[in-house]
Amino acid sequence: MTRSMTGYGKAEVTGVGGKFTVEIRSVNHRYGEVSVKLPRQLLSLEGDIRRRMSERFKRGKIDVFIQFEPAAGSVTPPVANIPLALAYNEAFGQIRQALGVYDHVPFDLILAQKDVLTVAAQEATVDLEEQSADLHAALNAASDSMEAMRLKEGEQLAREIIGRASLVSEMVESVAQRAPVAVAANGERLRERISRLLGETPVDEMRLAQEVAILADRMEITEELVRLRSHFKQFHSTMGMNEPVGRKLDFLLQEMNREVNTIGSKANDAEIAAIVVELKSELEKVREQIQNIE
Repeated sequence: MTRSMTGYGKAEVTGVGGKFTVEIRSVNHRYGEVSVKLPRQLLSLEGDIRRRMSERFKRGKIDVFIQFEPAAGSVTPPVANIPLALAYNEAFGQIRQALGVYDHVPFDLILAQKDVLTVAAQEATVDLEEQSADLHAALNAASDSMEAMRLKEGEQLAREIIGRASLVSEMVESVAQRAPVAVAANGERLRERISRLLGETPVDEMRLAQEVAILADRMEITEELVRLRSHFKQFHSTMGMNEPVGRKLDFLLQEMNREVNTIGSKANDAEIAAIVVELKSELEKVREQIQNIE
């Protein structure tokens, strides 16, 4: 199944120790890149989280955001720094007297000062062994949600890509039908041009036949058409694979472009040249869509 590289997933899991909230966002990227942001007390789990995400999602820039809210019983109460509060009160009083202001020092002003009230860090309240199961449950649920979105968008991309690829295939067959007509037309033009140049001088039919054969050989695009048809078969079969296919599709598209460019340079025919322009335009549109596929 075709997967997009763009997706989003979110999950929350509440356990005895607290609540984990996991958000995962994924955007296009040539390779796989995982970024994890999580609370400091859980940093030792970063490597395992990164590994799990890399194993599940092969391509895309993936950002993982993890938040942890300790359970109410595990919250450390704030601590009042009484000596510091007294020192601030005395300092404000000195400033008040120096300025000749006799209002009292507001209580909330003292509370607002740094370190008057402090909360101990929560690292000690998290038991990694106990909490890791809840964390991974939230991570898996968010991953499932994001993968569902990537699959849904991938299906839409696949429909559009296959539709455009079918249009390109039809254009290639139009080129195949036009090719022998173009060769004959160019041979006839060559004959007329030589006749005009020679005037009354008899045309050497054998030499003319050789020149026409050389011209036809230069315009021969059968090999390019055969390779293009082969690429289209591989393209369609690759689209149906249940694995990351973006890089392979991109490679096949490069090969198609190569063959189309060769046809354009060899055909020497206005009608084929016009089709080639349309072919390149449609292939570019396909390429843009492929950049979104995992």
